[in-house]
Amino acid sequence: MTKQANRNPSPGEPVTYRIKVYGHLDRRWSDWFGSVTLTVEDDAAGPVTTLTGLVDQAALHGILLKIRDLNLVLIAVARLEATDSPAWS
Repeated sequence: MTKQANRNPSPGEPVTYRIKVYGHLDRRWSDWFGSVTLTVEDDAAGPVTTLTGLVDQAALHGILLKIRDLNLVLIAVARLEATDSPAWS
């Protein structure tokens, strides 16, 4: 029997994703990216912006295209399970 948390969502089902990009995006970009939360932190390599939100596959691809259009460096994309903590480990 498969656990609920380990199942693959359908393409139209919203899932929480966390996307990290190098650089500082200020909060005004939040509306352009849709229903995601932007968080900016500094790490050893410099500023990193984290976009976190509940999106379906189409919205995820749209966000990734916008990241490409802004010529941002993509660091990571992670699908979060309901049990995952909200912070990167």
